[in-house]
Amino acid sequence: MATLEKIRSKAALLVIIVGLAMLAFITEDFLNSGSTFFRQSKERIAKVDGKIIKIQEYQDRVDEMTEIYKMQSGQNSLPDEYQTQIRQSVFDAMVQEIVLGKAVDKIGMGITSEELFDMVQGNNISPIIQQMPMFANQQTGQFDKTALLRFLKQIENDNTGATAEQQEDLKKARNFWLFWEKNIKQQRLVEKYSMLLSKAVCSNNLDAKDSFDGSVENSDLVYTMQSYATIPDSLVKVDKSDIEKLYNQRKETFKQKESRIISFLDVPIKPSKEDYDKASADIESIKDEFSKSENVADLVTENSEIPYVDAFFGANALDEEMKQFAKTAEVGTVYGPVFENDKYRMFKMIAKTVAPDSVKISHIMLANTGDDAKVKATADSLVNVIKKGGDFAQLAQKYSADQSAEKGGELGWFTEATALRGVNADFAKAAFTTGVGDVAVVKSNYGTHIIKVTERTQSIPKYKIADIDMTVSPSSKTYGKIYNALNQFIGKNNNNIAHLEDAAKKAGYDFQKDVTITIDDQTLANAKNSRQVIRWAFQNGKGKLSEIFECDTKFIIATVKQELHSGYSPLAAVAPALRAELAAQKKGDQIVKNLLAKKLTSMDAYAQAMGSKIDTVKFVNFGTRSIAGVGLEPKLNALISLAKMNTINGPVSGNNGVYVFDVYQRTKDARTYNEKEERSAMDISNSYRIGYQLVQSLINHAKVDDNRIRFY
Repeated sequence: MATLEKIRSKAALLVIIVGLAMLAFITEDFLNSGSTFFRQSKERIAKVDGKIIKIQEYQDRVDEMTEIYKMQSGQNSLPDEYQTQIRQSVFDAMVQEIVLGKAVDKIGMGITSEELFDMVQGNNISPIIQQMPMFANQQTGQFDKTALLRFLKQIENDNTGATAEQQEDLKKARNFWLFWEKNIKQQRLVEKYSMLLSKAVCSNNLDAKDSFDGSVENSDLVYTMQSYATIPDSLVKVDKSDIEKLYNQRKETFKQKESRIISFLDVPIKPSKEDYDKASADIESIKDEFSKSENVADLVTENSEIPYVDAFFGANALDEEMKQFAKTAEVGTVYGPVFENDKYRMFKMIAKTVAPDSVKISHIMLANTGDDAKVKATADSLVNVIKKGGDFAQLAQKYSADQSAEKGGELGWFTEATALRGVNADFAKAAFTTGVGDVAVVKSNYGTHIIKVTERTQSIPKYKIADIDMTVSPSSKTYGKIYNALNQFIGKNNNNIAHLEDAAKKAGYDFQKDVTITIDDQTLANAKNSRQVIRWAFQNGKGKLSEIFECDTKFIIATVKQELHSGYSPLAAVAPALRAELAAQKKGDQIVKNLLAKKLTSMDAYAQAMGSKIDTVKFVNFGTRSIAGVGLEPKLNALISLAKMNTINGPVSGNNGVYVFDVYQRTKDARTYNEKEERSAMDISNSYRIGYQLVQSLINHAKVDDNRIRFY
């Protein structure tokens, strides 16, 4: 009992202790979940209708598409602008997948495994696959299902005995196929959903007849027009209430993405006179060695931004300046140095020849297995079979480890330069020294090649030229001077952007004012690597002045003038355009009123009163989108189709001015009305329109939080 009483006497303390323990437990759980929340928030690149896209998921897709593009283009690296396009394409695709997936899930629509099989190797092969050159028949150029099935069999093979390089190629081929298989599936889903909706929009006999009548009858007319520009804006008063009314009527068309209005200094980083003098001295200092040396490859490699290519080129492959040099120079002649477009150049004629510009090659490639003797024996055996009349294409299909096996080993046309860069010097030499129909064996990093020259172009004069190119670039000293001068300029103006515009003009700096940017913009002022400025603008508030950004060949300093959030453009932003439209309407009313008061009765009188001339236009019908010489005037379009012949019509106010016209002739097409054909054409048109607008409409109605600006 004493113990129990003791416990009871400490009850309040126990409640507090237990409460604190529970609070600690709850707090710890909250903090842990909070850290998870904040970590996930940091990893989130977008949120689409509640579904989160994480940065790693997105980057994996970007990397995948980058590799696919490299494989298809044959490039090992991609320019920044290509990478930017890939990132945008991947983001668009991921958003589309989410919004479309949500829509089709509601109705239970999907793509079955049987349907996918039919599209990739069944009886209804996807057009995406049919258009791939790798699956085209070499004779007809048409899609060859056999080539497709051969490729699929190759990538399904585990190739346990293959080299590491071959295994890597196999992995790339599988990834290539899986990428396109996913895209085919997604495209098919879009097609099915579009088809479902398009079937709900059907034409009727009234639509068909109206469409036919509107397109079959054409009008020829004379017209005269008075432009709204003939009346000064100062003479037209537009009330604020009218602008507000039009804004509210059109509000849904003024939806905008989150954006910023910025102003910025744009300062080019240009070479100084000292930089030009140094570049001139540098190229002059190697001229003597360049002239005397028998082997200029190392000299070119060390001093030129363009590497030496030990190959002959036809005149058409040379730029204009080099072409002129090639036509007149003897072997050993040096030209230059000359200066043009911020670049010093110097040429040397290494050799001349007369030879085919290009050759067409087929090959059988035997993979490097590590057993050189066995590979050599196989090559020798195949060469003997070919020399005895064996079918090269069939042997390539059976023995070649290269994808060109599907086309009988055909590689296509090579110049010396492409053979050199694509394979190696031995391959290039063999290609241009082997006779048509003959074969040669060469080795490369890819394997052992049995090459056959199948065609040659006619022989032409060709030249081997060493070319030293030196572009004059700003030195670190010049860079520092420009940077320091800009830094001092900002300091003198108290880091106040309000003072900078006038001061910039005096200092010779370019100041760009009130430029609107969105998070989708990748460059500013056409400056490479200027995405960093755009990121800064979205991460900083109004009135902030940025640091000095180095954007390739420019320094940029920016300030945020205004933050525009996603939603509707404010009235102030669109008011000038609405005011101009309303002013045009008032001008039209005024011109029409003045003309009617004059009670004119001829086209000549109208033309004189309107300060214009009479023009002619032919073949206008109700379906004409843009009238020749007039432009987009739907109101005029409709009135022309309904007007009586040989009667003055108007004045009519349009988009750009006031018109008076007279239809002097109408002609009808020889076509006869066929309701079934007209309705079918309208249904096809509706289907295309719905297919085009479908996905974008789903995206427009989705809630998309785009956080890419935090990462890229």
